[in-house]
Amino acid sequence: MTEEGADRADGRFGPGSHLLVTGGAGFIGSCFVRDILGRRDGTQITVIDKLTYAGNRANLAPVEADAEQAGRLRFVVGDIADPAVVGPLVADAEAVVNFAAESHVDRSIHDPEAFLVTGVIGVHVLLEACRREAARAAGGERPAAPRFLQVSTDEVYGSVETGHSREGDRLEPRSPYSAAKAAGEILARSYHVTHGLDVVVTRGSNTYGPYHHPEKLIPLFITNAIDDRPLPLYGDGLQRRDWLHVADHAGAVEHVLRFGRAGEVYNVPGEAELPNRQVVERLLDLLGKPWSLVRRVEDRPGHDRRYALDGTKLRALGWRNRMSFETGLAATVDWYQANEAWWRAARSGDWDTYYERQYGARLAGSAQAARE
Repeated sequence: MTEEGADRADGRFGPGSHLLVTGGAGFIGSCFVRDILGRRDGTQITVIDKLTYAGNRANLAPVEADAEQAGRLRFVVGDIADPAVVGPLVADAEAVVNFAAESHVDRSIHDPEAFLVTGVIGVHVLLEACRREAARAAGGERPAAPRFLQVSTDEVYGSVETGHSREGDRLEPRSPYSAAKAAGEILARSYHVTHGLDVVVTRGSNTYGPYHHPEKLIPLFITNAIDDRPLPLYGDGLQRRDWLHVADHAGAVEHVLRFGRAGEVYNVPGEAELPNRQVVERLLDLLGKPWSLVRRVEDRPGHDRRYALDGTKLRALGWRNRMSFETGLAATVDWYQANEAWWRAARSGDWDTYYERQYGARLAGSAQAARE
């Protein structure tokens, strides 16, 4: 936390709080859990995770291997769309941090319904549980109503050709994934307006770092390159993204949880906007691998050209990112090289079927990408 934020008197959910973290075995959620429990300040966390392909219990292995941290963690295998499971967990929590999501645009194109179940119905179930707890708080049955933080994405703004998206801009999602995320956050904010729930929303940039499932660009290209396999670069590779390290993303979510104003949305930019092909060049340089591995493949439908967030509002709240892209990317490459067992396990099961469906025909019709 920044010194500016630490000095604020209105911070909540600090040491000793009990948080319910949904999707806490996923990429960003598990980082949030590891970082908070690692401070050893008495905070207790209950994680609920369905453990789909993107949820990995091994992401919490450092916590569960530490007796003190493990004593403050409760892990529940469950679905946030199941009211019978969610209700008692929300009843015990002072705040709910909702990371749970089906997380990859490519998969949303093939199976959009799963994204709607988690991203919309699941959010509804969590909000209804929070509404019941707010009524209990109003009746004196608990000290305060729980705060609900919805973790959303920059993709809800759609493709941004120029400038930077601000929180009040129109939402124009262009994939089933981003449409589900937009619907979930709009639903959450409606519960603030209609029912007075304490709701805050974050919209994060493209996130990278350790424990990232290898379906995403950076971990996919790292792990493929380690094995000298082709790197499937969509289209011309000039799609631009603003890269945010996972530790900064998790830290910003905590900062908004503690200091954000109810009913507000906060962008979480990475402040490292680069075209995809430049990211790939840097990865190959760090790995000592040749550009000849890069194959230009057919672009995916509706591929957004650019995302860019304005972070003025979050900076005014007292948050600053700590990790530069250069340092973060090098550390990420080092992590995947040192944790081969983790990513090979993540690429087991139905990975080959998914990879063939997503890239098989594209790679068969591909050509070596020109290095510009």
